[in-house]
Amino acid sequence: MASTAEVLVAVKSSPDRFWEAIRGSTELFPKVFPEQYQSIEIVEGDGRSAGTVRLLKYAQGVPLVTFAKEKIEEVDDASKQVSYSLIDGELVSYYKNFKASLKVEPNGDGSQVKWCMEYEKANIEVPDPDLVTETATKTFSALDEYLAKN
Repeated sequence: MASTAEVLVAVKSSPDRFWEAIRGSTELFPKVFPEQYQSIEIVEGDGRSAGTVRLLKYAQGVPLVTFAKEKIEEVDDASKQVSYSLIDGELVSYYKNFKASLKVEPNGDGSQVKWCMEYEKANIEVPDPDLVTETATKTFSALDEYLAKN
């Protein structure tokens, strides 16, 4: 049975600016978050549209994972929304299904980032993905801080 988790993060960046940073995450995240990402590579596709597959290699010291492969399922630049699924990596052994979606919406002078995941545990011993949701929250906040300085 699938479970869901949702994270809402208020950021100071405009929706357009934050969305462009998310869309440019292949190049941007390893530069901004070297403690988290060793590299992000495009394995299939153009890096921006549905069907794109990216290989995320995590930095040493990141708990539980060394790499993940994700496939972009849907992208809507007009509504600033993207969804993707995990197709390979250590998390696949913990979760039979793992899909996430991200939407950037206006929120006062800034934006609200809504990140949702749907997952199905491989077995009952697998913990809830609290570390994943905590990492997402920290990443969005830190990205906003980076954008404010650059």
